[in-house]
Amino acid sequence: MGILKLENVGYRYKDAPKNSYVFKDINYEFEQGKVYAIKGKSGSGKTTLLSLITGLERCTEGNVLYNEKNLKKMNLDIYRNTDIGIIFQSYNLLPRLTAVENIVLSMDVSKVKIKNKKQKALELMKSVGLEEEHSKRKILKLSGGEQQRIAIARSLSYNPKIIIADEPTGNLDKDTENEILKIFKNLAKNENKCIIIVTHSQNVCDNVDTIYELGKL
Repeated sequence: MGILKLENVGYRYKDAPKNSYVFKDINYEFEQGKVYAIKGKSGSGKTTLLSLITGLERCTEGNVLYNEKNLKKMNLDIYRNTDIGIIFQSYNLLPRLTAVENIVLSMDVSKVKIKNKKQKALELMKSVGLEEEHSKRKILKLSGGEQQRIAIARSLSYNPKIIIADEPTGNLDKDTENEILKIFKNLAKNENKCIIIVTHSQNVCDNVDTIYELGKL
């Protein structure tokens, strides 16, 4: 049974003509323990779809269900801070903080109950292939691949069931991309996470369980 479902989802901008949809009749299902790719040409609505999944936007038609609960009836702040982790292409880390401080801050925001947050953050960093020596470095002192690993660790800090990644390897070379993909596949297979990746990369698509392609209307 899917943890996340899109049922007959359609979306159009508020000021758009009545029949002018970004997409319509989308029916996708996502399960834990699998890696998914959402691909499509520019303008097909990939980022918009992520906004619907994360509850930042509300669909014009249809419903988004998390554990069979309609997002329209859920507390979306709690949903985003506990159930779903988000990873961005540009990392969205705070440059004035160190690597470990970025992860701890995420724990503070989600109000997760962890006795030693710094130690947990170090464990998360190790799980994505970073040593303790990286923890004290400011974000801008890290490479792109290292920053993305910190972003992944941050998204895991409150143990969400779903990880959403928006072009997570778009700024990385192929070798680093493959290393990030290994982390995602490990999270799915060994930690039962549902990983959803929006991507233009064929290499990413070649390494996932299921591909959903958005077509421009």
